[in-house]
Amino acid sequence: MLQRPALACLILLLAACASEPPKPIAPVVPPRPAPVVKPVAPVEQALPAHMRELRGSLQTPPPGSEVEMALLVVDERDRPQQLLGSLKLAGDGQALAFRLPFNPEYFPVGARVELRARISQSGRLILRLPPQRVTQAVTRDFGALSLVSAP
Repeated sequence: MLQRPALACLILLLAACASEPPKPIAPVVPPRPAPVVKPVAPVEQALPAHMRELRGSLQTPPPGSEVEMALLVVDERDRPQQLLGSLKLAGDGQALAFRLPFNPEYFPVGARVELRARISQSGRLILRLPPQRVTQAVTRDFGALSLVSAP
């Protein structure tokens, strides 16, 4: 009679040793906030020799806004006729630098060419850049350009 309980204990002891050990309970540690990483200024890429560019900055497009810029050939009724270059940027509430490359070979002689920009937020047009006349197919720095309310 003593053998059966001892045999049962031995089997239970072997079964306990054969199973996986319980996983340790890790202490609860609150997650650390991600470190704030400031965006690095974009590396200025060299412009190919055959290209030209328009440079400058737009004064304070609101944070979260979408900025669309275009270099356009415009007819006498202010209607765009040809796109020579474009770019999209995101407004961050500070002066927004831009570099708009274009190919001078496509720049029409004697036509009216303008740099235009529109700023929208949540799909609604909120600001625009008054048209800036471009008379020559050369690299040009516009400096700081002010935006006006969109009609």
